[in-house]
Amino acid sequence: MTKFQVSIKFEMDDNFMSHVPEHRDLINQLIDDGVIDHYVVTMESQRSWITFSAESKKEVEKYLKKSPLYPYWTYEIEELFVVDGHQYRLPALQMN
Repeated sequence: MTKFQVSIKFEMDDNFMSHVPEHRDLINQLIDDGVIDHYVVTMESQRSWITFSAESKKEVEKYLKKSPLYPYWTYEIEELFVVDGHQYRLPALQMN
């Protein structure tokens, strides 16, 4: 499975927030299914970053299009070469 980083810029209007609960349901399901590794949003610059596990950019785009917030987004999908961090490491060995 390949990792992809999606960088999203969004613009809010009066209806945007009404779609957030349904969007969060989708994000939570994709996290539970192991499709999304990380989901980050900042309201300061109205940006979001999502790390996906998928076979292709087209597959990632299919997931994005399922969101009710999709019409509010401009985005870029990039295939990742290296992904590393605490969650990808084995736990530290604790000697008893």
